[in-house]
Amino acid sequence: MSPMPPAAPAAKTAASTRPAPVKRVGAARARQRRRSALFGGAAVALLLVLATVSLTVGEIPMTPSVALRALVGAGDEGDVFVVQEFLAPRLTAAVVAGAGLGVAGSLLQRLFRNPLASPDVMGITGGASFGAVSMLAVGASQALIPLGALGGGLLAALLLGVFAWRSGLDVTRMVLVGLAVQAGLAAAVNFMVVRFPAELAGSALQWTTGSLYGRTWTEVWAAAGAVVLTLALAFALHRRLAVLDLGDDSAGGLGLNTSAARLQLLVTAIVLASLAAAISGPVAFVALAVPHVVRFLAGPPTPGTLALCGLAGAVLLLASDLIVQHVIPVEGLPVGVVTATLGAPWLLVLMIRQSKAVNRSSL
Repeated sequence: MSPMPPAAPAAKTAASTRPAPVKRVGAARARQRRRSALFGGAAVALLLVLATVSLTVGEIPMTPSVALRALVGAGDEGDVFVVQEFLAPRLTAAVVAGAGLGVAGSLLQRLFRNPLASPDVMGITGGASFGAVSMLAVGASQALIPLGALGGGLLAALLLGVFAWRSGLDVTRMVLVGLAVQAGLAAAVNFMVVRFPAELAGSALQWTTGSLYGRTWTEVWAAAGAVVLTLALAFALHRRLAVLDLGDDSAGGLGLNTSAARLQLLVTAIVLASLAAAISGPVAFVALAVPHVVRFLAGPPTPGTLALCGLAGAVLLLASDLIVQHVIPVEGLPVGVVTATLGAPWLLVLMIRQSKAVNRSSL
């Protein structure tokens, strides 16, 4: 019996080329992981540098070692008092609020599949400010401010739903409705600020533009703890968000209840943005810009990029606060002035790009 003939070259070629797409996908994922790791390492390093600057530069300059010892309660009593009672609460507020806004912006943009979707554009932070100022108006304690901010954020979402979703408007029109809700609630906040007694006006001014000035542990600890817990919930729900990214039909085919998943993720984003606003006021631009920056530097969304949005938000808000404190020679300037100055042209560019994309798709 003669031996079997060797396999045809064409069959060999087909077999050898079959795993090439898998290899390309694996290589692309490896590149993205490297980019994400590089960006994450750079963000962590930059955050540590900015935190060190925030604790050592100011009216009472300190060396990093002195500031670190004061942070843990060691060293000179005066240094300990300044760091623990003034600098550390403001630093914590910037990091926690920035992280919450960054993740909330990422969730909303992916849920609505629209680059304009963010808590400040859609009125959520304006509602949180309204709720917080309302609590101040009735004389509530600072520990209850996060509850008022959360209620105000949910109120803004309800108004947005009544005026936009039930009317069947598209996402771009809904963003415009959100801007109107934001403006109306900001006007209500300004009215209450004017009507406050003189001793309360200073406390309420941060809710008009966003400020980290004079943050204390009493104001920060409750909202910061709630933000950390909600961030953990957002990461736990990320698998559902990733399935929704495939489209409603594909997500439903995989067994996901798309309506329930969207509601869970939307409420999580609203709670994050509202609690962040309870700490810092209605800081603009952070939630809008951070997801775009992370997408550009780290690639398509993954659980890792969601964490990067939190890191980038913390870096951006802390850097803006340092600019307000040490670069711009205006005493008591709100951090929201810096972020809004950056955010206004960014929002204009995004709206122009979105309008062009809609026009191209309609041709």
